[in-house]
Formats: sequence, structure tokens, C-alpha cells
Amino acid sequence: MESLKELYRIGYGPSSSHTMGPRYAAEMFISSNPGIRKVRAGLYGSLAATGKGHLTDKAIRSVFSSHGIEAEILWFPDETKPFHPNALTFTSIDPEGISETYYSVGGGKIVKEGESERKGEDVYPDSSVGTMARLLEYCDDNGYQIWETAIEFEGEEILDYMSDVWSVMKASIKRGLEAEGVLPGGLHLQRKACQAYAKSKDFTGSLGNAAHAFAYALAVSEENAGGGEIVTAPTCGSCGVLPGVLFHLMREYDLPEIRVLRALLTAGLVGNIVKTNGSISGAEVGCQGEVGVACAMAGAAAAQLTGGTIRQIEYAAEMGLEHHLGLTCDPLMGLVQIPCIERNAMACMRAIDHATYAIMGDGRHKISFDDVVEVMMETGYALPSLYRETSMGGLARIHEL
Repeated sequence: MESLKELYRIGYGPSSSHTMGPRYAAEMFISSNPGIRKVRAGLYGSLAATGKGHLTDKAIRSVFSSHGIEAEILWFPDETKPFHPNALTFTSIDPEGISETYYSVGGGKIVKEGESERKGEDVYPDSSVGTMARLLEYCDDNGYQIWETAIEFEGEEILDYMSDVWSVMKASIKRGLEAEGVLPGGLHLQRKACQAYAKSKDFTGSLGNAAHAFAYALAVSEENAGGGEIVTAPTCGSCGVLPGVLFHLMREYDLPEIRVLRALLTAGLVGNIVKTNGSISGAEVGCQGEVGVACAMAGAAAAQLTGGTIRQIEYAAEMGLEHHLGLTCDPLMGLVQIPCIERNAMACMRAIDHATYAIMGDGRHKISFDDVVEVMMETGYALPSLYRETSMGGLARIHEL
């Protein structure tokens, strides 16, 4: 598995697959082909179907224009390439003849056609931590908590990166709680985090606690929808779940920051296992690969922060993904707003509930996390493309009617 730095990417919304990824692809094309002056960018499949709502064209043009290169965008929503639904081809017009195809496979990661999907350096050996079962066995053999595995293979410096990640997450919560007004795009959707946070202060007991967590998750998701700086966890579209849980628990239990950073490591390993053996791309497997995986990551983090064993942590993660199996990706107008923002808030609370449920038992359960990852892929491939980030079916289609 790759470094957690590849999972937690700091960047700007609204979409890791449709905004971050294409930006990286454009930069890669420019780097490998110096001297180009004019480019034609062809967007295919899901990348074209919801690209305008995700600001894909603006992201690509901004990269090329910063290098003095003119970019023409062509849209091919009904054409797909075999490797992945999110495909884009850059063809140089001046000079002629240079053409390269890239795939945005989720979480901002880009794979160039003809190269291995796992292009990044593998810092976690598959034999030790390639699956959840192997990770738990490795922890048992070495007496480790899950986060200690990340320290062993990435070194203490990974905590420095987690500190940067946490700083960006906290900043996105702060900005989101302060911001008001309408989010960009044709839905004219009002931001809600500011009002939700204000109202949460009047609530008491468990209702008040839940309302605070809702507000934090909404804040980050709305910042993402507005193109603000966030961290993929594991994607832009699901970036509100994990920081919402962590910030809520940190305040609720007065946790030191080092414990939050360790929880980020544990959550990251959960996400990495899915990314390696499954998918975190909504275009490939639907929203179960985005909000579902985010809920699993956040549930694992919450279980750790509230004293769970490694098997209770695994159970919380398993429930987070299992209970989102089959979740479609059908954003209205291709915007990462409806139903995405609300889903982040709901998954935030579900993650906390999963952690509570797991800790109430001893961690033993019938369905393993690895089993659910396998079923998620089977379910995702069975979903018609209408329900995999094309905005051609489901809630998106009803809105059009």
C-alpha cells in the first residue's frame, strides 16, 4: 500500500476525481511535454457527464493558462474508456501529434494510460498489512495498536504530515462555521453550518452533542462545495465525515492533539485498505466508495479515541462500510452539494454510533471488514452507470423532471 500522504491530499474542492485529479493530470502533461502552446482536452464518461458541475473545465484551464497554454475542452459523456469511467485525453495542437490519456481513479490520484495503477511507492508490504485481516494479525504479533503500524512503516515524520492534515481540517471547520450565503452553482443552495452551529448551542444532552457534530461536518462539506481548501478523507465529496467526528470528540473529551493525529493514522490505514483492494471512486462504485469509506474511517477513529481494542476498531469500520452498501452517487446538476453535504453530516453521526456499538461488545462479529470491501466492489460494478456519478439517474433525474 502507498503512503497515507497519497490518501490524505490537501487541496481545493469540490471534487477529488473531477477537480483535483484533472489538475494533476494537466500538470503531468505539461511536465512531460515542454514547449506545447495549445491543447485539446477530451473528457470522457463520468468525467464529462458531471464535469461542469464539478468545475473540471475551470480546473484544467487554470493549470494550462498559468503556463501560457490555451486549452480547448471537448465533452464526451456517452463515451467511456475501458480502464476507468473518469478518463481524459490531452492532445497538443501546437505542436501537433502529442496525445496522452489519464484516468482519475479517486481521491485525486491519477494513472497514466499504460502505467500501473499503483504507481506510487508501496511503503506498506501487502504480506503484512495488505488487508484488514493481515493488519490485525500483524498488530497481534507485535503488540501494536493499529496506528503504530503506520509509524513503523512511514517513520515518525508521518505524524508531522498528519499535523498538517489536521490543521487544514480544523481551518476548514472554522471557515465553514463562519461562512454564510449561497453556494456556487445552479442549485442556489444556502449554507447551513453557521446556523446549525448557532442553534446547537441551545440544545442540551445528547441532542446538543449530535447537533455540534452535524455542524462540523456540514462546515467542511460546504467549504468543499465552495471550492475551499480541504483534505481528501478519502475524497473531496466525503471530506466532512472524518474531521467532523474528530473535532467533536476532541472537544467533547478534551483530547490532546497527539491522540487525534494517531486516530488519523488508524483511519488512514482503513481507507488505504479499501483503496488498495476496492475503490474510493464514486464513478466506479457509487457513493459507498466515498461516504461509505469515510464513515468506516471515522468509525475506526472514534472507536480508538474512546478506548476500543483493535478488533472493536475493525468492527466499527466494518459497520461504517456495510451500512452504506449500495449507496448511489447521483448528485443534482453534477454539483457536490445535494445529496452529498447532508450525507457527510449523517455519516458523521453514524460513525460515532458504530464506534459506540462496537465498544459495547468484545469486537467479535460474523462479517469481516475485508468481506465488506469485496461485496462493495461487487455491488458497485452491478450498479448501472446511471447511479455512478453521471447525474443521469436517481435523485439527479428526479430533480430534472
